[in-house]
Amino acid sequence: MPNRSHRNAGHIAMNAKTKKNEKHSSTNHIDKIFNGKTKHFFEKIDCLELLSRIPDNSIQLIICDPPYNILLADWDDHMNYVQWASKWLKEAERVLTDTGSIAIFGGLQYQGEAGSGDLISIINHMREASKMLLVNLLIWNYPNGMSAHRFFANRHEEIVWFAKSKKYYFDLDSVREPYDEKTKIAYRKDKRLNPDSIEKGKNPTNVWRIGRLNGNSKERVGHPTQKPKALIRRLIRGLSYEGSFVLDFFAGSGVSAAVSIEEKRNSISGDLSNDFFDFFNKQIENIKDLHNYDHELISKIEINSIF
Repeated sequence: MPNRSHRNAGHIAMNAKTKKNEKHSSTNHIDKIFNGKTKHFFEKIDCLELLSRIPDNSIQLIICDPPYNILLADWDDHMNYVQWASKWLKEAERVLTDTGSIAIFGGLQYQGEAGSGDLISIINHMREASKMLLVNLLIWNYPNGMSAHRFFANRHEEIVWFAKSKKYYFDLDSVREPYDEKTKIAYRKDKRLNPDSIEKGKNPTNVWRIGRLNGNSKERVGHPTQKPKALIRRLIRGLSYEGSFVLDFFAGSGVSAAVSIEEKRNSISGDLSNDFFDFFNKQIENIKDLHNYDHELISKIEINSIF
């Protein structure tokens, strides 16, 4: 059977609309939502309690960086990983809009006892229990990492992108990688290529080469598994739009909120760590020219004040 991964109905529809200078139906409502000022809610809270406060069909993008279940610490050890994850996965599907997506970070190897699990377990569970679509398995490839002597040293992590429906929003132009001038000149001579696409840049593919944060990185706020802004920014730009809501219920370092401020999205962040407020505040303080962003920080997640 031929590989049908590139024959996604949403991609075909979007390409057809683009050729006619028309917009896909998933973009029709965007201008009605954004009002110029963004709100950012944060609280020390359990993920299920946070999700219970959020109404149906209200979130455009969920950034989900859960414990990988590889025994890094007490918080990273779940004996019934899938049973635990299934609860927040079900709630995540409920709160997403029809154009919404969830990006789940994880690993493909687990070191727990039988009954545990990893990202593969989550994918298998979603296949059986959810109507969401697996759009992409993204590979975060980083050049820096730990050495190994009993196996090949790991230089990547996985991110699985699920969409609520075939109407999912995706803005490729916002995440394209620019061609250098030499490449542009060569491509312009090829009459088969669309000149507009050459100027916009190339599709970054599903393999993203973005370095991990080293110990002396200016982005560091102290969280042990902090993700780089460049990684989160690509997800937020590609899968959400200005004025929409980004939810992160394993907020950790608070990076999703910081990038949401910079990209003019609203955000909701929650985490159970006692250090969460410190990490979150450091992220906000690290934003360059913060005063230029019209935003409001609210340290309590209440439905009436959000929607």
